[in-house]
Amino acid sequence: MAKKCLRPLDYQFAKFVASIETQYSDEVMWLAALVSAQLGQGHICVNLDSDLTEQALMPSPDLIGLYGAAAVPLEDKVAKVDWSLVIDKASTISQLEAENAQLATVTPLVWQHHRLYLQRYFAYEQTIAERLLAMATPIELSAPQIQSAATMLDQLFAREYHYLYSALANQSKAPSNQVSRQQIVCDFLDVIDEQAIDWARVESILSDARSASDLQPLDNVIPLTACLNWQKVAAAVALTRRFAVISGGPGTGKTTTVTKLLAAMVNQANQQGESPTIKLVAPTGKAAARLTESIGKAVDSLALDPELKASIPTESSTLHRLLGAIPGRVEFRHNQSNPLHLDVLVLDEASMVDLPMMHRLLDALPAHARLILLGDKDQLASVEAGAVLSDICDFSSHGYSAKQNDRIRALTQFDCQRGEVAKTSVSPLADSLCVLQKSYRFDARSGIGQLAKQVNAASSRGFEQVWQKGFDDIEWMALSGDSYQKLIDRLVRAYQPYLTDARKASPASESLESHEALVNWQQSLARSVLDAFAKARLLCAVRDGDFGVTGLNQRTESRLKQRGLIPRGEELWYVGRPLMVTKNDHGLGLYNGDIGICLWDFSADTPSLKCSLNCLMEVSSQYCQAECQSTKRPTQ
Repeated sequence: MAKKCLRPLDYQFAKFVASIETQYSDEVMWLAALVSAQLGQGHICVNLDSDLTEQALMPSPDLIGLYGAAAVPLEDKVAKVDWSLVIDKASTISQLEAENAQLATVTPLVWQHHRLYLQRYFAYEQTIAERLLAMATPIELSAPQIQSAATMLDQLFAREYHYLYSALANQSKAPSNQVSRQQIVCDFLDVIDEQAIDWARVESILSDARSASDLQPLDNVIPLTACLNWQKVAAAVALTRRFAVISGGPGTGKTTTVTKLLAAMVNQANQQGESPTIKLVAPTGKAAARLTESIGKAVDSLALDPELKASIPTESSTLHRLLGAIPGRVEFRHNQSNPLHLDVLVLDEASMVDLPMMHRLLDALPAHARLILLGDKDQLASVEAGAVLSDICDFSSHGYSAKQNDRIRALTQFDCQRGEVAKTSVSPLADSLCVLQKSYRFDARSGIGQLAKQVNAASSRGFEQVWQKGFDDIEWMALSGDSYQKLIDRLVRAYQPYLTDARKASPASESLESHEALVNWQQSLARSVLDAFAKARLLCAVRDGDFGVTGLNQRTESRLKQRGLIPRGEELWYVGRPLMVTKNDHGLGLYNGDIGICLWDFSADTPSLKCSLNCLMEVSSQYCQAECQSTKRPTQ
């Protein structure tokens, strides 16, 4: 039987719905089974075409576990049914054609706009849509408030010329490289209107520059009106709405943007004599820990008054902890009757939040609160049904309304319309989101940038074309025995430096003079080894098999032993052994997916192996000892 066939849960639910149906038991049973099965696949409804044809009502063979001739009897039976009549007359299906129509009676299934829902998920979707639309209405700012916010945004998103200077330093200043230098300037300063710039003056400034500060005159030569910094636009959007979405791919600066946005919000509130309560959350413990780390670093880098920086929170928690999870119950302590005590909520990795959880979060938000969603709409989909962030980000194709574009221009000097015909009206959700366009981790014109673009577009042809362009930062290797051995050899070379550092490391005599000096030395070693280990990483699409996680780990470790980088005959625990945490432990600060390296601990009279995890020696030591005891392996 196929893996994705109808589950027992789908069958039992369908039987229950059929038992309370008064006219079309068999037909409704089939529809209920389809909707339940689609929910198990992460879809909150069954999307049927306007004709309700046999093809629309017959799911993929994988879903029902029937192929070829075995599926023919079912196909024939489905084809003979007047499904329009069934949906129109069935007592267990409610029809709602109007957008804001209310259910007259509660039925298990709901039909609207050629989509069949479970009643509960239909209610979730409607409630979420109504709440977000209400929160997405604009916040009217007075002229002094606009001026103050614009000044603050100019300060927070001021041009940083040291990155531009470093890039230019790698380029020759010969006339033949003039086009290349201009392209670098456009990339680093977000120039979109090259015709509005006096490039002769720009070239003069670039030629005379001997330091990053010498590029400061570019402020007067390259006006903001010729540029478009999407991070600054995102902050401006969030300042004008109680609900905002900041989405973007890896390295687009979502965390940096929201940190500067929070600084602007705190400054705005302080000017009105208020002190907002801000909370940071993420769906998982690991995501919460990463958000805490990222926000902390971003706050430290801000050139702001220390008192203002102290008002920006850096500690994050999980969504379940914020809402107050009750053991053994679906409900949370915080809900509409007992709302959260906060003014601003930032939710990171929002793509992981499913429809029911988003409903419970919005239900617990106080009426005045602001909600900011961060995440990449193209990755980390929710485990349960619903893709809330992705659905919201679909509105990005609508662009901004004329009024919202005017608000953004007043706060940033940027014109997001870029000469296009201004739209008088768009959905409030379109005016409440910003998709960051520029990756600071890799160039959009690079091989990996082009590959990412084609993957997100689901274009197999474009994906193949990228490989034919000869990019030097990506490589394609066909599956073969020879390429497999080359892969193992490449992994061995990549991991050799960290293993060499880990095995040769021993404290110098000056490190043994005090316990504090020894701990500092061990922490420094842990950081360097972890950094060296992080320079190589292999991602697998499957867990088992030669190309799976297990197979490649075993073969790589075996080859490392052949090369003498891991001594033969050693037990499970050895110097340099990497491990991954697979279960959250909030007490120890360990989260699923954290990576550690086993190193010698010289702090005791007898050195022993302990795990360095995120450079927190004491925490990781407790974990590693517990793990070794549980497997009854000596720590040596």
